Amino acid sequence: MKQLQKFSFTFLLTILLSSIACSQSQITKNDQKYIFFLHNAFVEQNDLSVAHPEYGKAEYNEILASFRKDNFIVYSEIRKKNTNAYDYAEKIAKQVNKLLKKGVPPNKITVIGTSKGGYIAQYVSTFVANPDMNFVYIGCFMDTDIEQIPDINYCGNILTIYEKSDVYGVSAIKRKETSKLKINHFKEIELNTNLKHGFLYKASDLWIAPCKKWANGNYDLN
Repeated sequence: MKQLQKFSFTFLLTILLSSIACSQSQITKNDQKYIFFLHNAFVEQNDLSVAHPEYGKAEYNEILASFRKDNFIVYSEIRKKNTNAYDYAEKIAKQVNKLLKKGVPPNKITVIGTSKGGYIAQYVSTFVANPDMNFVYIGCFMDTDIEQIPDINYCGNILTIYEKSDVYGVSAIKRKETSKLKINHFKEIELNTNLKHGFLYKASDLWIAPCKKWANGNYDLN
């Protein structure tokens, strides 16, 4: 009888521990956050060892390392030369949709793009059209985009970051106003580094830190 009681207790304890482990695993899975990082055109056209004549080397690997250091799962690759932004955005949108189908909550997925990568990210926002996803567009909007790229519609939680001295990135309020899809949160940050477009070549916390906050659901950036 004692052996039976001992067996029952051990069996119940095993079941309890397995249940706790499963529950903890589920919590961890639901808390995991994902970043798709899309680099600028210079990285697409040049080896990472090549320095831009004005802006210096693109710190692509350092940027990825900074995100991974904070426990984000980061998806990123160096694109082939002369990649079509529209077509590549469709590829990324399919990858995002795979994560969503696996049960990853949309607010745990953030697409971040710098310069050309930012335009790709804008297309991803349009294609996926999920208002709970996070997007960060860095140095990638000009007023002429409204007429020249009319098929982009922002959707999701949108953060834009631009540098005051950079002619290739200004406030994207106009795009927000013309977008026909749902935008749950919208915020902009204007930097004043005097680095022109070169600010996004650097693995600088001036723009990386707000990206991390946004990806963590801190839409007030406090």
